[in-house]
Amino acid sequence: MTTPIFYKKFFFLLTLFITCSNLFSQKKFTIVLDAGHGGSDIGANRYYSDIGAVQEKNVTLGVVLKLGRMLEKNKDYKVIYTRKIDEYPSLTYRTDLANRSKADLFISVHVNSSPSKSATAQGTETFVQGPNQNKANLDVAKAENDVIFLDEKDKENFASYNPNSPESLIALKIQQSKYLEASLIIGGLVEENFVKKDKRLSRGVKQENLHVLRMNAMPSILIETGFVNNYDDAHYISTEEGQQAIAESIFNAITSYKKMIDRNVKEPEPEKPVEQPLKNDFRILLMSTPTKYNDDDPALKGLKYILPIKENGAYKYYYGTTNYASVRDTNLKTAKDAGFRNAISISFVPNQALGIGYYTIEVYTGKDKLDSKSVILKSLPDIVRTKENGMFYYTNGKYKTLEDAVKAQKELEGKGITNTVIEKKLK
Repeated sequence: MTTPIFYKKFFFLLTLFITCSNLFSQKKFTIVLDAGHGGSDIGANRYYSDIGAVQEKNVTLGVVLKLGRMLEKNKDYKVIYTRKIDEYPSLTYRTDLANRSKADLFISVHVNSSPSKSATAQGTETFVQGPNQNKANLDVAKAENDVIFLDEKDKENFASYNPNSPESLIALKIQQSKYLEASLIIGGLVEENFVKKDKRLSRGVKQENLHVLRMNAMPSILIETGFVNNYDDAHYISTEEGQQAIAESIFNAITSYKKMIDRNVKEPEPEKPVEQPLKNDFRILLMSTPTKYNDDDPALKGLKYILPIKENGAYKYYYGTTNYASVRDTNLKTAKDAGFRNAISISFVPNQALGIGYYTIEVYTGKDKLDSKSVILKSLPDIVRTKENGMFYYTNGKYKTLEDAVKAQKELEGKGITNTVIEKKLK
């Protein structure tokens, strides 16, 4: 009778030992701090006669080192730096380091700049990864991010990232949705501290497709600490006091964020089934108007990946495209948050051929006729010109499906013919 009792006691002690071991060996909250730019890449910069040279790489490193020292005083945090000196780590290295470290949070610090020499734009803003759901968006993202490939390793790595692969698209969508909510929370806390503690102007938390965020498997934010070409901002971010205040605001946000996580620790929920694609594609209709807007027009409120389609004399502006319900809903929310309160989701049947009519591409609209030497007329032999209400319209091509028209539109962009509009003709 003594043997069962012995085994029960032994099992109890073994279980207690394993439980305690797990408690004492719990992973620290790991934060990767990324000081933007560095080395030969000085980033945004300006020279002021009374301040001197204000260089982004120096400001970001100053803030990050001050923030790191505060975090390292707490035994619950593990701090990893992408750089601690004036050097340039590749974008690949920065994201790989964060992923290899199984970091809980990635914070990249930067300095803003606007095109003008002296900026009226002022204040802070924090970016989180934006929605990026389809092949067209991936192609745009890859093209936009090509300018920041600063070394051969980056080019080599991302040449293998295939935007044509459905697996790449689904993996990216799942990754983004998993960490977006947490990134928005920590980003909001940072901006709130800038306003309440530092009395600074906040431009808010925004979604943007930035490589250094897109490839991270964790909540990630990119903080723009101020505008280098705004004198007040430049003076603030270049001083020890200003950098310390910025670091303290970020530190307080991290502390609040971790407390929120600790309060909500619970048993992991069963994995939800992978979301299945819908039968149709969905685009968000922003507005219908007789006015034609170019891609960068303020009327589009900064939204990218806009597809204008002209129908019955009206230009309909559609945002994003996806066949996932969750992404559709996120796109709709993004559109409404941008100011398009009447935006609605519209269903499109993929590769549906028009029974009556066709799609064509409006390549030019204006009060004046195109010059015979224009690039458009030289590049496109089969041009149709019409005149309505004193305006000249030039169109090219006939396509049965919207997808064929979009493909042709991309080919025109490759020839340098931009700001075209797909027109749906029902006659």
